[in-house]
Amino acid sequence: MRVEKGELMRPESEAWEILDTAEQICSAVVVSNAVRRLADEITAELKDRHPLVLSVMGGAVIFSGQLLPLLRFPLELDYIHASRYRNRTQGEQLEWKVLPKDSVAGRIVLVVDDILDEGHTLAAIRDKLLSLGAAKCYSAVFAEKSLTQAKPVRADFVGLTLPDRYVFGFGMDVYGLWRNLPAIYALRQK
Repeated sequence: MRVEKGELMRPESEAWEILDTAEQICSAVVVSNAVRRLADEITAELKDRHPLVLSVMGGAVIFSGQLLPLLRFPLELDYIHASRYRNRTQGEQLEWKVLPKDSVAGRIVLVVDDILDEGHTLAAIRDKLLSLGAAKCYSAVFAEKSLTQAKPVRADFVGLTLPDRYVFGFGMDVYGLWRNLPAIYALRQK
């Protein structure tokens, strides 16, 4: 099987080949420990702030679902949907699908996302929320990809630092699939 960079996934049988040839880079235990540590860090910072938590669809669903029950403070929850990948492995123009339904004006906002890669999506989300009047915008990402180039934004809370490879699992997809894996995998290097 050869799937070129930026190409859409072909038949579903290829999904098994992708997983079978991928390298597991973080076990489910490492993932779970990172989420618990992040919950402690976020609680220490935001416990008295009553934030609006915005989960970024669809990658942050798994991360948010495991993180939120561990946060020990009152919060409100909503979601946003902004995407650059559209089931591909290469980012394109940012597409806003859903803005927050509740007003962010004057609010402390915590954006929860799956991965900080090049930083374009998270920077655009932060800028949009601040333009809508958010008092402060924090960000928590499950993973940050280690890149050599500078990023336009830094996350306030980072679970794991991952190598500069295409990764999937724990909410992150490959061609729209495998978000449901409890561990983190990297595509086979050619």
